[in-house]
Amino acid sequence: MTRALVFLVAAVVGLVAWSVPTAGRVWGGIQGNYQFVSTGILSSTAIARPPEISFFIGRSTIALKSGDQLLGADTGSIDLVSPFGGFASLITFDGGTGAMSNATGQIRLRGEFSASEGTTAGDYLGTLCSQ
Repeated sequence: MTRALVFLVAAVVGLVAWSVPTAGRVWGGIQGNYQFVSTGILSSTAIARPPEISFFIGRSTIALKSGDQLLGADTGSIDLVSPFGGFASLITFDGGTGAMSNATGQIRLRGEFSASEGTTAGDYLGTLCSQ
């Protein structure tokens, strides 16, 4: 089952760190407003080529339509420079509020980044357990 994710990347191409959260909407099996706050970024030049890939880690919060929040560790990579503009991410859920207080599971995200628009769009697949 594939679901959709769209969020704005509040970053400048060639960034060193994201200091502003990214935000957007999630729909499908999980529905709500999405926010990501980066806690670390590493350029692929620190490891090997290609130089335009950035690896990130941070925290994601999804404010569900019910009013509960879903929380998770978010890791991934994004191509902020080349015309290909791909991204991939793994969110590992580790709790939340209300009915999501014991949430576990993972979703895998993939999609494309538009440097000209500063947005990403993609889909996700995974499992969410709320008990």
